[in-house]
Amino acid sequence: MATTSSSPNSSPTASATSPTTRTAYPALAHTSPLRLALGFLVIYVVWGSTYLAIRWGVETIPPFILASTRFLTAGTLMYAFTRWRGAKAPTLLEWRNSAIVGTMLLFVANGTVSWSEQRVASGMASLIVATVPLWLVLCEVVQGHRPGIAKWAGVAIGLVGVGLLVAPANGQWANAAIDPVGAAALAVGALSWTVGSLYSRTAKLAQPAALAISMQMLTGGTLLLILSLVTREWDGFHLANVSSASLLSLAYLVVFGSLIGFSTYMWLLTVATPTAVGTYAYVNPVVAVLLGVVLAGEHVPPQAMLATLVIVSGVAMVSVGGKLSRRRAGGTATT
Repeated sequence: MATTSSSPNSSPTASATSPTTRTAYPALAHTSPLRLALGFLVIYVVWGSTYLAIRWGVETIPPFILASTRFLTAGTLMYAFTRWRGAKAPTLLEWRNSAIVGTMLLFVANGTVSWSEQRVASGMASLIVATVPLWLVLCEVVQGHRPGIAKWAGVAIGLVGVGLLVAPANGQWANAAIDPVGAAALAVGALSWTVGSLYSRTAKLAQPAALAISMQMLTGGTLLLILSLVTREWDGFHLANVSSASLLSLAYLVVFGSLIGFSTYMWLLTVATPTAVGTYAYVNPVVAVLLGVVLAGEHVPPQAMLATLVIVSGVAMVSVGGKLSRRRAGGTATT
């Protein structure tokens, strides 16, 4: 994904369907505004809720067992359905590329979220993941782009917010708003998600998109299953000890988080600009924090509340920076 292309007070779909954007992304010309709006609604609300579902899931299911079961189940169902509908068998190159995407988006990024939520509140985890657009600016530099001052300012502000989350309170790391080790793992996952998303836009993937998505789930889920075996999560694990809340959360993650949410995200990457898709990063935390407080009784300390405002402001600044850059360039869409 690239930096967000719409400001916090504007509609992401409006940015995604502007005339200059349609020129740079021809698929937009064949996508109705209603479908785009529904797609963004899914990644905004459904993905915001998956953080709480993961938290309830890992209460009685080890994290890598939870994640591998989620993606292997969803991937198997989607792969079988698309092949039954007539999709051609994928080539070795397509399997390789899907494995790369699945490794970065699911094995690393989602795996770190599942593991971290054993020690980090669901709302706080979403804040670290929200730094994806900030990582994207750094990826732009690696790709040879020159981000504007507003984007750099947004990155700096966002990093200050992350610092507030992990900084020791009252001189003690134990009193930090978020566990530093969990935060570090989540930051690695956010970077991996950014790189994987960018790679998926140019890699040769199987068609239709649902087939490629299922392959990514199968490869990412397989790696997570291997990791669950290596870390000996299955030792002492008994299904009888799994709570109904964890089972329902797993089902929710399979159906809504993977089959619907992840598929919608990958589809949006093909029909909308990366900058527009990236706006989910500052909506998900709001949804996740609210659900964590209301439904799970999570406590948000004052330092974390301040960090939330700073991080979201930084991501919004990156969004504004991307919009200003396009205006100075005469309306040419950029990534």
